[in-house]
Amino acid sequence: MANNETQSILVVGSGMSGLTAAIEAAEAGYDTYIVEKNPYLGGRVAQLHHYFPKLCPPFCGLEINFRRIKNNPKIRFFTLAEVEKISGEEGDFDVTIKLNPRFVNEKCTACGKCAEACTLEIDNPFNYGMNKMKAAYLPHEMAFPMRYVLDPSLVKSDEAQKVKDACPYDAIDLDMGAQTVDLKVGAVVWATGWKPYDANKLDTYGFGAYPDVITNVMMERLASYAGPTEGRIIRPSDGEAPRSVAFVQCAGSRDENHLPFCSGICCLASMKQATYVREQYPDAKIMIFYIDIRATDRLEAFYQKVKADENIEFFKGKVAKITQDEAGKGLVLRVENTTTEELKEIPADLVVLATGMVPNTADVPLPIEVPYDDYGFVASQSASPGIYAAGCTRTPTSVSEVVQDGTAAALKAIQSIARR
Repeated sequence: MANNETQSILVVGSGMSGLTAAIEAAEAGYDTYIVEKNPYLGGRVAQLHHYFPKLCPPFCGLEINFRRIKNNPKIRFFTLAEVEKISGEEGDFDVTIKLNPRFVNEKCTACGKCAEACTLEIDNPFNYGMNKMKAAYLPHEMAFPMRYVLDPSLVKSDEAQKVKDACPYDAIDLDMGAQTVDLKVGAVVWATGWKPYDANKLDTYGFGAYPDVITNVMMERLASYAGPTEGRIIRPSDGEAPRSVAFVQCAGSRDENHLPFCSGICCLASMKQATYVREQYPDAKIMIFYIDIRATDRLEAFYQKVKADENIEFFKGKVAKITQDEAGKGLVLRVENTTTEELKEIPADLVVLATGMVPNTADVPLPIEVPYDDYGFVASQSASPGIYAAGCTRTPTSVSEVVQDGTAAALKAIQSIARR
């Protein structure tokens, strides 16, 4: 008779590939554990304004997945958690998980009284630091679990007790400490996803020096009604509406000094974001500077639709440098038109850098030996017997494709333990 523990599956990461893998495995009848480093499930998809090519918000799909998790007793999840150790072999892994303190327990009703009593503010990581938030906070408006978090800086501050006293449900535990959980599982799906390439490393583009140079992930939050500007796409420097917006493709990508590879989705993401600008500012001038446009299969139709917009110009050329104009209010992009070999200086009110995708495994590898490629991605979906990589852990790709990849990883994990 099979051991229930070694017939269970651990999924690390709760983006779309991880959620998919966990839900598919659980609905097939297997006990499944999800480990997520953030205080909420959903990964980077939760930070998007719209998907391409349908241009619909991600929360409809996330809400369905969250409901499937809540209704399935075979799924258990840990947030603010990280896997510290994996040992053993296929069908019999021992896993050590560290649970970092939230300082808020299960009694929380998300009433918000703690935030009302809190005056300490911190940078908002969900909005990529573009605004401040209370140090007693709900990660975002659709957070799952719907439970507040206290930043460690608040717990150490003089107002910690005041915030605790404001909670009518005794949900705040200032003495909560880190805990360790030991699991025995039969297979592991590693789906820790990606992070945007650090635009601060792009010296010639002025990110950090010029506030009106932002990244594509920051643009997603600007466009969101729950973002730092309540959905208004504005120039961070002065809060004014941009009359011209430049999208710079391959910002650090396909470059031996930064990311040598193509992330595959940046072209489509910039086209999607161009529609955000067009919706808010019908008269705004938009330019997309590109090396090559990557829009394959059904996405070609989306590219042709965007390209047909008379206010969106596609400019074939690699931007060499971005500076401020003489008045110090606008930006100037220096670029060569590779079609005509002309050197141009093109003004823009707002510049969006399409930075590429860096696998989180490049900085935080698996705590068990698996092969990686030259860029830090796990080199194969079947990384090791009983260990399976999913989504952007193994290759840069789109949301729809990581869902398929998560399903495939779940199937492989099931096959791994079912044959033992």
